[in-house]
Amino acid sequence: MAIVKDTVLDHIRTELLPNKRISYDTRLITTGWVNSLDMVAVKTFLEGHYRIRIPDEMATAQAFDSVENIATLLGKLGVR
Repeated sequence: MAIVKDTVLDHIRTELLPNKRISYDTRLITTGWVNSLDMVAVKTFLEGHYRIRIPDEMATAQAFDSVENIATLLGKLGVR
């Protein structure tokens, strides 16, 4: 799961928050650093990268609020 977390963290650092210091447990949405459009962009990246579909009902603000939460969501979808 560490590789999944690192992939997600690297993508967010590179594409969304290059000037922020974030870690696995940094709150992304709660802090206002990531908005709903950013969340959709991350979802689209994850679906393409891992060749999965994240059901809309699972793509909640809570599920995308941290790298840790995103990794948990991906684990539920079989990503290891």
